[in-house]
Amino acid sequence: MTKKEPAAARSLNLQPLPAIIFGSRWLQLPLYLGLIVAQGVYVIQFLKELWHLVSHATTFTEQQIMLVVLGLIDVVMISNLLVMVIVGGYETFVSRLRLEGHPDQPEWLSHVNASVLKIKLAMAIIGISSIHLLRTFIEAGSVGNPEATRYTVTGIILQTVIHTVFILSAVGIAFIDRLSQPPAPEKVPA
Repeated sequence: MTKKEPAAARSLNLQPLPAIIFGSRWLQLPLYLGLIVAQGVYVIQFLKELWHLVSHATTFTEQQIMLVVLGLIDVVMISNLLVMVIVGGYETFVSRLRLEGHPDQPEWLSHVNASVLKIKLAMAIIGISSIHLLRTFIEAGSVGNPEATRYTVTGIILQTVIHTVFILSAVGIAFIDRLSQPPAPEKVPA
């Protein structure tokens, strides 16, 4: 009887073709680094919008303040989405981050997989879409707002339909994920 090799030793001794295929996951690294750069752009956008709000705080109407704050929330939600994709995607598809025991390890990272990541992304997209839809309703309903003229009834209806499709898609993804999970064993009363 021969002793089995440890898993780490087996993975280091891959044949050339499997090694190339498995190593190709590192081609995603520039994509994740690019998303980090995009997040930096969102930080700059957030600071610009925040400065705009602070510098006009005394002259803005309540509605204008609300619209700028919705824009800030939108940037934060997109940034959160980027963090989920960067951290979760890298951890799931490229390499482990080895954050176990780190005080800042995200709670959700310990149970992230491709399925969980899809559902989290769908929920984030619904949140972002909700902010955009609310902003559209506020701007379109403003009497005397020059921004209101850029919205047509058809455009608002289409935006609402798209938002509804996002919601239905997220429900569908969650339902399919639930169907693909093995049933939990039944507990027999003692």
